[in-house]
This record gives sequence, structure tokens and C-alpha cells, in this order.
Amino acid sequence: MSHDLHESLRDNVRILGDSLGRTIADDLGKDFVDRIETIRGLAKQGRQREADSNRQLIDYLRGLPDSDLLPVTRAFNQFLNLANMAEQHYRARFRRVEDYKPGAQPVLGELLERARDEGHTPRKLVEALANMRVELVLTAHPTEVIRRTLIQKYDAIDECLTIIESSADYPERAARAHGRLEELISQAWHTDEIRHERPTPVDEARWGFAVIENSLWQAVPDFHRDLDNLLLDTAGERLPLDAAPIRFASWMGGDRDGNPNVTAKVTREVLLLGRWMAADLYSRDLEQLKAELSMWKANSALKAEVGDVAEPYRELIKRLLSRVEATRDWAQAQLDGVNHDGGPIIETRDQLYAPLLACYRSLCDVGLDTIANGVLLDTLRRVSVFGVTLTKLDLRQESTRHEQVFEELTDSLGLGHYRDWSEEQRQEFLLNELSSRRPLIPRRWECSAETREVIDTFRVIGSEHVEALGTYIISMAGQPSDVLAVALLMKEVGGEATLPIAPLFETLDDLNRAGDVIDRLLALPGYRRLAGDRQEVMIGYSDSAKDAGQLAAAWAQYRAQETLVEVCRRHDVDLTLFHGRGGTVGRGGGPAHAAILSQPPGSVNGSLRVTEQGEMIRFKFGQPDIALRSMEIYACAVLEASLLPPPTPEPAWREEMDRLAGVAHQAYVGVVREDPDFVPYFRSVTPETALGRLPLGSRPAKRRQEGGVETLRAIPWIFAWTQTRLMLPAWLGSGEAFAKRLQEPGGLEVLREMRDRWPFFGTYLDMLEMLLAKADVSIAAYYEQRLVDEPALQALGERLRERFGRLNGAVLQILDQDELLESTPLIRQAVEVRNPYIDPLHGLQAELLQRNRDADGAISGDLSRALMVTMAGIAAGLRNTG
Repeated sequence: MSHDLHESLRDNVRILGDSLGRTIADDLGKDFVDRIETIRGLAKQGRQREADSNRQLIDYLRGLPDSDLLPVTRAFNQFLNLANMAEQHYRARFRRVEDYKPGAQPVLGELLERARDEGHTPRKLVEALANMRVELVLTAHPTEVIRRTLIQKYDAIDECLTIIESSADYPERAARAHGRLEELISQAWHTDEIRHERPTPVDEARWGFAVIENSLWQAVPDFHRDLDNLLLDTAGERLPLDAAPIRFASWMGGDRDGNPNVTAKVTREVLLLGRWMAADLYSRDLEQLKAELSMWKANSALKAEVGDVAEPYRELIKRLLSRVEATRDWAQAQLDGVNHDGGPIIETRDQLYAPLLACYRSLCDVGLDTIANGVLLDTLRRVSVFGVTLTKLDLRQESTRHEQVFEELTDSLGLGHYRDWSEEQRQEFLLNELSSRRPLIPRRWECSAETREVIDTFRVIGSEHVEALGTYIISMAGQPSDVLAVALLMKEVGGEATLPIAPLFETLDDLNRAGDVIDRLLALPGYRRLAGDRQEVMIGYSDSAKDAGQLAAAWAQYRAQETLVEVCRRHDVDLTLFHGRGGTVGRGGGPAHAAILSQPPGSVNGSLRVTEQGEMIRFKFGQPDIALRSMEIYACAVLEASLLPPPTPEPAWREEMDRLAGVAHQAYVGVVREDPDFVPYFRSVTPETALGRLPLGSRPAKRRQEGGVETLRAIPWIFAWTQTRLMLPAWLGSGEAFAKRLQEPGGLEVLREMRDRWPFFGTYLDMLEMLLAKADVSIAAYYEQRLVDEPALQALGERLRERFGRLNGAVLQILDQDELLESTPLIRQAVEVRNPYIDPLHGLQAELLQRNRDADGAISGDLSRALMVTMAGIAAGLRNTG
């Protein structure tokens, strides 16, 4: 890393920090700012391990009056958000989205050269990119802790930094930008950082559409333009006009798994909002085209279309604009529940694409290629990617909800009890009904409210154009009948719709059986007639890790993918794997490039779907420059995995992983499932019970409101451990596995060989190393000291920290390093810079949790808000929450 790059980041952090200090001084006085500096200084000393310095920090924090707790937490939270914003700015400016390893920043041009050297022809490269189908699925999992109003202010601050950096020769311009920056930071300080109400699913969808409007709308044509130029240079031809290597789908407003707030009515509203926003954005494009396409030369086809007019392009664009505006008015009327009497609307992608294509071909035919390949081409690219709905909306529902529909239906029709039937009986019934011409569901069937809601959802599917909808995902899928049940509901209620149906395999048992389930499903002729030669399967990362521990889950996911690839190859079916990844290592998170290249050979064959969750959407796609780089990384990784796949693992390595995963799983389950002190310890030492008050997203924290940790969703489960810096879900069990192997002859050598030669294992170790660097057992110990009274629970905490220490030593030994993150200095620096600001928030959070418990959860409004701000601040400081 060059000195200049570090200086740029440090300078911007200093500019923002100084401005925040002045803002706070104006509001609360210089004495308060001095207090903040004292706290920061004590935290810094604590990191240098000076005698009693941690004790000094804790004593100082505990001595603060109640009236200071909220502004102190807000000050540290605000600085961490500004530091994140400065880092985002730095990454966008220097095109660094992923700091994985030196030299591992993927560059598409270099990859194309490598592929040519490996014997792939220029035509093969163009075809590979043209046929690539990468779908990034934006999800509203509740991990975005920053309010949208503050995100908008941070984006404006980012623009100020850009102006300041480019105004060395224009001092007046720089001065204006500094003034605007001060104003924006003051606005942010005087804005409540915590939502007072949970967002609704519609609010979440609006947030997703805003990312498209503010960032992706510009980044998508820029990405295609860069790709075009690259292919012209390396292959001598352009990317086909209708190619869309990267597209976007969404779960916002469609993911009803465990979220009673997502109803058929909500899904319908979100679909209409997408139509409205798309029409509004295209109308802006068309207004620009109408202004710019003033040419008179045109081909005969265009003249025949518009007649004998002086400005044929403007005439055609004007007609198209009228239809787009009518579409926007229609969508608004539908949202308002009123009739629409306007003209014909745009229903399909082709209705928008064809007139634009006619203009493009005419310009090229009359020699005006430069104009054709300008703004008009950008709009054509947008239509190819976003269609007329911006995203395809996926729908997700739990398998038991479909089972309930058929239980009620078979009972009311006197056919028996579906729930009592064997898998073979269910398949026979469902396949017979799928081939039957008569309807199964009575027109005026009286059923439960839950079943009515499922049927209403399929009615929405039937009322929508297929272009608006993506995949129907079945969570907790375990048998072929789970897929057949959805297919039958689609046939019965969904009209002509035939959406792809993707079973989601997420527990350890489900992953181990995934290949067998899909094998039996594809062997059913009745299903193959419906599904054709394509199958989508979703792999769950969050719940499998929570169920089995990270190491065992990662290996089960790898093996499941291998089996699925082989099964689909045998059935001559094209497989698309859908990776349900989260932002954290404990939920399958990590750099996208490394993650894709660590998948089994053949599992990424030009197609991939992957979730982008919560705050990661903002980190990867929130600004056009970073979004552009993120898309390049995905295209680069999928192209490399498809054309230059990773090596097949050696049989000996597979045996090693079987043993490691077995030991890790046993150790994980021994603590989380079998130790009677674990659940009480978890509830005592983490802010899990207080998390429910943090209005992060529209989903409840639990799938079921009764029950223990097993009912907790993976996100709050990991969020809670992240807050205490123990990060337990992502490493528990790995230490025992590695330590045991390192004690055996040849253990170190084989683990290092796997690290160097097997991308799956090397990437796992890299992610583990990053996680260990972010963890801090001394902070975890303080939470325990403040919040846990029982000796048995304290003894468990001590054992967990000892396990962490053994894992830390084992990882350093395998990596042959003296300290963590030796080869990734930017990540190490980012963690070190933030610690003096995160540490006080940990101390304050533990104090506030204890006060809240002493008051039986009835602490004052300001203290309750301060507790929530500590959660938001720690999440912001660690850059991933759940």
C-alpha cells in the first residue's frame, strides 16, 4: 500500500473528526469535547496495555452522570459513521472494494488476457460475458442500522470531500465545500440516529429502490461501457446490445418467511412501487434523449414508423415518453386505489426496448454510430438490466405453510390428512393433480386466515407479468413434495405463471440430503415436464452455521454443491446455485471474489445468484463508483470460475476436512446444545434481550416467539455476539479441530498444503483470520464481569475465552505469522483506528445493560436511547452487524 493512499484516508478522517468536534463544542461546550478526548485518550492507552489503563477507562465511564451518557454515546457513534464514510470515499476513489490480499484485486482486463493465454478464443470470451447470468438479490435483512436520512447526508459529505480533493488550484471552491461539509456534519449531529419505529416491508423496498435510483442507475451503463471498451480492445467486438451479465432481484416485500408483516397486499404494493419508480427514471432518460436526438438523417424503417417528420427520433421518443408517463400515472392510481383513464401503458421490457432499438439501428445505418453509442446506448443497457420493474421480486415462504394449505384442503375435501401421508403418497397426489385439468381448490373454499394468505400470494403471482417476478424460494425444504406443492399452488391459483422454484437447504441435515432430494425430484417425469431443463437450488449459510458451527457448515455447503452439480449433470439439467450469504463471516460473508473462486469446480458455470444483505448493500452499491467496482468483481470472479475453474480437491484433503468438520461440529454442539449453562450465559452476557427494542427491520427477531436460542434468527444470534466482541458463532469448534490436527504427525504440513493449494480452505482461513482480528476477549471478559454473577456461568465464559486463545495460536501457526492480518495492512489499520472509539461504547453498553436489568427494563428514555446508540455505534465500528 502506498504512503499516499494511507495519507489520503487519514487526512479525510482528520477533516471529518475536526469538524465533528467543532459541531459538538458549539452544541455542548468545549468542556464536553475535552471529556470526549479524555475518554478517547484512556481507550487508546488501554490498547497500548499500560498498567491499569482499562480500569481507568471503565472507572471514568462509570463516573459519568446520567445526563452525559446519551451525548457521549452519540459522539463516538457519529465519529465511527464518519470514519466509515471516509473509508468508503477512499475505496471508491482508488477502486478498492475488497482488501483481501496484496495483488488479489481482480481486474477484468488481466483476466481476459489470462483466459486467452489458456487457449480461450476472443469469440469464447465475448460469448461467456454475453451469456453470463449473475443475479444480485437485494434483501432487507435487519442489519442496516443507519437511518436513510443520515445516509443521504453522508453521501453529500462524500461529494464535499471529492470537491476538496480536486480543488487544489481553486481555493474558493474548496472553501465553499468546507463550509457545506460543516453544515452537513452539524445536520447529522442534530438528527436522531435511531429510528423510533420499525420500518415496514414497504419502507425497506423504498430503500432498495433508492439505491438503484441514486447509484446503480448510473453505475450499470458505466459498467457496460467499460466492458464494451475492454472487449473492443481484447476481442475486437462489442458486448451484444441485449447482454446483461449482472442483473438485480429483490426480496424486499417478497420474503414472507417468518415475517407476518409481508402479506399479499404488501407484495402487490411493492410491485407497483417498482413499476412507478422504473417509469419515473425512464421518463428522465427519455426527456434527455428527446432533447439530444435532434438529427434528421434516418433509415427507411424509422421513417416508416414515424411518418414524414423533420425530426424522426424526437417524434418516436415523444410517443414512447407519453406511454412511459401514462405507465407512471397508472401505477400511482393503482397505489392510490383509484381508476386510471390514461393512454396505453408499458407492460413488458420489449415495449420499451424496441422503439429505442429502432432509433439505435437507424443512427448506425446512417453513419451516426458515435451518437448511437452515447446516451441512447446507456438507456438500452438500463432496459436490458432493469426491465420495466427495476428488479425481479423473489417470493419466499416456509414449507410448513404450504403443507398447512394441503392439510386443510385434503381434510375439507374428505381425502384424508395430508400431514399424515408418507412422502410417496404426497408425491403421487401432487403429481396427479398437476396433470389433472379439473381445478382442485373450490371457488368458495372457507379456510384459515394463514392458508388464505398463502393463496392470496399465489393470486398476486397470477396477476403479475412474469417479468416482474423472480424465483419462488421454499425455506426449510426437505423433500421433493415441498417443491411439487408450490408447483401445484402455482397451477391452481397462479394463472399462467411458471416461476422457477428453488428449495432452500439450510440445516446440516438438509445440506447433507440436498443431492438426494434434487435427484429424486428430477427423476419425476411430471416435474420435468413443468420445470424443463433448468433447476435452481438455494444454499443457506446463516442457519447452517448456527445449527452446526461455521467449519462444519462450510464443509457441508461445499459437499452439497458438489453433489448437486453431479446430480444435475447426470439429469442433463442446467443448475443455478443461489447463495444465501450474509454480511458477516458467521453467515457466509466475506470478499465476493474470494468466495466465488472457493466454490467447487463446475458449481459456477456462467450463472450465479447471491444475496446482498442489509448494510452490505450500502457498502458495495451505495455509491456509483463503488457499485461499478463491485459489479466488475462479480463479473471477474464468475468468468474466472467458469473458464478457469479451481482445482478439484485431492482425496486426502477431503478426508482431512471430514475429520476437521467432525471434531468442530462435536465441539460446537457440546457447548451450544448440550451445556446447560450456555443459554443462561448467552442471555446474561450479550444484549440479546435488549435487541428486540432496536428497530432494525420489519422481521421479528425470532421465527417463533416462544422457545430459546434455537428459535432465534441467525441475524440477532450473530449480532448479539458481535456486540460483545467474542464473535463466538463464527469460530467455536474450529480451535479444537485445528489444535487436534496440529498435535498429530504431519498435521501442520497438510494444513499448510491445503491453505496454499485449495482455494476453499485458504479462503476459510483468511476469513477466520479477519474475524479473530476483530474479536477481543478482554472486552468480552468485561461484559461478563459486569453482567454475570453466577460462578458456573463465569467458568463457562473463561473456558470459551481459553478456546478462543487456542484457536488464535493455531491459526497463526498454520499461516506462519507472528500477528494477525500481516498481509492485509488496510484491514488491520481500519480495526486499529476504530478501536479507541468502539471501546468506550462497549464499556457504556455493559453499564447501561446492567442499569436496565437493575431497573427491570424500565430505565429512562434517554438511557434506553443511549443503549440503542451503543449497539448502532459498535455495529458501525465493526462494519458488519449480522
